[in-house]
Amino acid sequence: MLLDIFLTVHFMLLILISLRVLARHDLTSPARLAWLVILFILPYLGVVIYWMFGEVHLGRDFTRKRKEIIDKLSAHSPEVLGDDIALSEAIKPEYQAAFAYSANATGYHTTVGNHAELMADAAETRTRMIADFDAATDHIHVLYYIWLIDGMGIDTAQALIRAARRGVICRAMVDGMGSRKMVGSKIWQEMIEAGVQVSVALPISNILKVLMFSRIDLRNHRKITVIDGKVGYCGSRNCADPEFRVKPKFAPWVDIMLRVEGPVVAQNQMLFASDWLTENPDTPLDSFPYFIDPQPKLQKSPQPETEEPLPITSPPNGFAAQVFSDGSTQRRSTTPQFLGVLIGQAKRTLIISTPYFVPDYSLVSILCATAYRGVQVTMIFPKNNDSIVVAATSHSYYWQLLEAGVNIYEYKPGLLHAKTLTIDGEISLIGSTNLDLRSFDLNYENNIVFSDKTLTAAIVERQYQYIADSEEVTREQVENWPLSYKIWNNIVATMGPVL
Repeated sequence: MLLDIFLTVHFMLLILISLRVLARHDLTSPARLAWLVILFILPYLGVVIYWMFGEVHLGRDFTRKRKEIIDKLSAHSPEVLGDDIALSEAIKPEYQAAFAYSANATGYHTTVGNHAELMADAAETRTRMIADFDAATDHIHVLYYIWLIDGMGIDTAQALIRAARRGVICRAMVDGMGSRKMVGSKIWQEMIEAGVQVSVALPISNILKVLMFSRIDLRNHRKITVIDGKVGYCGSRNCADPEFRVKPKFAPWVDIMLRVEGPVVAQNQMLFASDWLTENPDTPLDSFPYFIDPQPKLQKSPQPETEEPLPITSPPNGFAAQVFSDGSTQRRSTTPQFLGVLIGQAKRTLIISTPYFVPDYSLVSILCATAYRGVQVTMIFPKNNDSIVVAATSHSYYWQLLEAGVNIYEYKPGLLHAKTLTIDGEISLIGSTNLDLRSFDLNYENNIVFSDKTLTAAIVERQYQYIADSEEVTREQVENWPLSYKIWNNIVATMGPVL
């Protein structure tokens, strides 16, 4: 009798979830098919999996609250958002479409008068950032997906403690999943005691509530650092050493970071404020100051007198840039659509590095089309990925990309974690977004897209350094993969839409 009741309830759930999958307007046809396969091949486990991971939402109240916060921030400081005049005057017509799409999707328009330096490596990033923290006079705002208790993590925490003790307002925010060990650590408590304001984005302290009404894998993947509203850091690096102790087998983690000054820093400040206010709604809007100078002068961070000052890698009057952000409460497919427009504007060269390549088919198609129309397309992936599933999915697309003429390289010395995209030696995209469905649909991400030949040239040079430490993947190699490996890759890729 009990078995009959159980089977009846389960059958009804299966039918209801299947109808839900078929009725959803936000799923692609491959995603619907993948979910139906999971539900019927794994009839019991499939229902549980869909319950936990099938719906992309954080709750109606969360979505409404975020929209209200963003609207208030925009109305309070509209000058931060930039304008269309800068787009038409500072961006070449052939590249304006991507910047216009980004502005429409995020609200952040083009700004001018920005300056940036490409950090040489992890050691320089650490030295410069801590020096900027120690020179701060008003505030420091940081948000990291992963904050480890290692050299970089401790140095950052101690710099915040020093700043807070001398009267600087310090706010530190971390993702509830990625930095869960930091939140319960001694150094976290020491920051609190020193006066650092701390907060957790998308907390998982009430795990049952998260599992019942949300998704545990919807995360804040951003990496934001703002000092005095004037200096910012943007790139792929979490607050962690390259040795990345949680996954030392794949170390070193190889990242890319920019030290930025100018109006685009104010946009990152507003992005940080939107995340902070979501968890701390009583914080006054005026406590997030913005400093916007039409032509700011680059202020070098303090360095030892024995070192030569690094050259400015942007024109004296600065370059055009804007923040590109995304998240699960934003418009669906924003990132793949933006990337499609951006890649479609390439005329001569397109170089991409990404650790995680789990694309939707539209992105694969436009990459192939770009190569077919004569653009030199180069993609750089890690040779040894920390995710077996991601590696298999990536490999499933190699033949199609190679057949179209895309050059594929696999980086050997460690896990290439740098997310870079350059076009024609003029346009660059740097930030936290991977070319995977997780970044496209689930995670909160932050990036900067900019137009500057000098800085883009420096990033292209870095990309070629990655290539020099890589081995090229050829069509012959892919053809000679064992049949079992090809089948494995394609089976995993079939599940890609729900990974």
